[in-house]
Amino acid sequence: MQGKKKKKRKTGINSKAKKKMAVARATIKKGTGKIKINNRGISVFQPAYLKRFIGEPLEMAPAAKEVDIKVKVKGGGFMGQAAAARSAIAKALVQYSKDNKLRAAFLAYDRMLLVDDVRRVESKKPLGTKARKKKQKSKR
Repeated sequence: MQGKKKKKRKTGINSKAKKKMAVARATIKKGTGKIKINNRGISVFQPAYLKRFIGEPLEMAPAAKEVDIKVKVKGGGFMGQAAAARSAIAKALVQYSKDNKLRAAFLAYDRMLLVDDVRRVESKKPLGTKARKKKQKSKR
């Protein structure tokens, strides 16, 4: 009998970020500056403002040209996924560089780069169509 093959572990630094229902997991390792989100290059993203939005931490970090970043995003809508991917990339860059100046620059530019948004959708209650909305009462 052959021995069981060990699973090949991901190398590099892992980070995770959340926004609404979207969860992004980023893996960063030494490379040539390739950025892939769900196995697609960042250059194919449309509309163009999403590309710029996700790429903001890459423009601010000097180490971005010497690393490869792979991001897997699940859940939520396209904007929540973009925000989660952007945050995961920023967290990974800070962990990789271990630079407090970069961390401070990210926090000064936009705090949501390094701090997850803890707000979630409130659960639906009885006698209504949504969490707070109730059936309209008639006086007559």
